[in-house]
Amino acid sequence: MTAESSLDFDPHIDGVAAARWAAMPAQGAPWLHEEVGRRMAERLDYIKLPTKVWTDWSWRRGGQGLRQAQSERFWAQPFWAQPSGAQRSGALQRLLGVRRFLSPFGLSLSMPKFKPPANSSQDMMWSNMQLHMEAAPKCMIEAWHAALKTDGFVLFSCLGPDTLVELRSAYERRGWSYPMHPLTDMHDWGDRLVAQGFAQPVMDMERLTLTFASPERALAELRGLGRNLSVHRSRQTFGRVWRQALLDAMDECRNEEGQIALTFELIYGHAIKPKPIVKLSSSSSVSLAQMRAMLGRS
Repeated sequence: MTAESSLDFDPHIDGVAAARWAAMPAQGAPWLHEEVGRRMAERLDYIKLPTKVWTDWSWRRGGQGLRQAQSERFWAQPFWAQPSGAQRSGALQRLLGVRRFLSPFGLSLSMPKFKPPANSSQDMMWSNMQLHMEAAPKCMIEAWHAALKTDGFVLFSCLGPDTLVELRSAYERRGWSYPMHPLTDMHDWGDRLVAQGFAQPVMDMERLTLTFASPERALAELRGLGRNLSVHRSRQTFGRVWRQALLDAMDECRNEEGQIALTFELIYGHAIKPKPIVKLSSSSSVSLAQMRAMLGRS
């Protein structure tokens, strides 16, 4: 297996498009992200593990209003990490064989970078509404695991596959391809956490319906939430005729009250980094670092 294939890039997501989205300036977090972040914070009441040093892995679009409340709760300043950082930047460059990405307008688009937290230094990794926009989810989960102390935990949220079922139906009636890339089921996220060394994953899901008075308002909100990163999306440039057709399709999503109603499946998950297990044979060697980790010492 090559280094690139071991990074487990999502085959449904265009890595360059994902990098371009991550690099775009964020004018605050969308309302949905703020609300999901608030609901995530409520789940912390059920997690009794000590939390003094933690990383916000989604600070650009994950909900700025939560930072002060989180800092006050844990009596520590968070380590704010760019959602697409040095590890993923290097991974994409190796995969694509490039050192920079070009926007549709021919401008050089640098990958965002950050200094990741030191290995085994964090009590919690917090990622709000970021994972479903990642081209290399395995790389991200590996980074979470590496940064956490033994018995530290990750708490994350993302969109699930039942998101925008109403709009997808409108697209199907017109013979259009889906308006978004395929989203991962919560059970599969749980399996991925275990595969990367996490233990005791707890996954749950809820559906939230947002309503809008007009197609224009709904479209503006969707643009703030993300982009269609599908490798099969059309590369054609669409004009005003297409935009009007899109607004007409969205107009078909009205409920009985005359509001445009769009469903979002919200996935929440948390898991713990357990003490490492060293397989012993008739003759085995254990490093001092491994022994300290197994004993739960720093």
